[in-house]
Amino acid sequence: MAALVVFHSPLPRIRALLQRCWGRLERGLLPGLSGGQNPPWGPALAVQAPAFLPQPPNDPSESNEAPSLLDSILWMAAPKKRRTIEVNRCRRRNPNKLIKVKRNIDVCPECGNLKQKHVLCGYCYKKVKAETRLIRLEIQKKEGGPFNTPTVETVVLYDGEKPTEKDEGKRIIERARKRPSWFVQN
Repeated sequence: MAALVVFHSPLPRIRALLQRCWGRLERGLLPGLSGGQNPPWGPALAVQAPAFLPQPPNDPSESNEAPSLLDSILWMAAPKKRRTIEVNRCRRRNPNKLIKVKRNIDVCPECGNLKQKHVLCGYCYKKVKAETRLIRLEIQKKEGGPFNTPTVETVVLYDGEKPTEKDEGKRIIERARKRPSWFVQN
């Protein structure tokens, strides 16, 4: 068995405001339809549900006065008492919140800058990145675009280096500078 249950707005002041607006609209736009009487119904939500649902209790604070500005404010929780400076400082300077001292700092063997152990040096990485970009530009000039690249291994030769027998059939890129110390030759 199913019945139609009409739930009114949970906020009585908004419901009263909607009913007043609906009444004014009917009196102003449709004076002949309502017969001069204000209908007892207004906009509501209609839901099909079982008939044994309880009716919402009537709110005793329901009134016909217009809602005030303070009714539309979402009130937030506020502290009951002020925190002392000592409590604030203890909370902020808790050892778990402080920056930890790093004890795994080492000197980079290539450039001499400080770096974390077992992590690539940032300065050296910038040099490697720049050299790789220049090699890619050389490849792009030689091949004429990214879609013309052959599916062979690439060998990079610097000044004073000659290709070996195992470099036969590979793509050879020549750089007009001395080989960097960090770029080992295979």
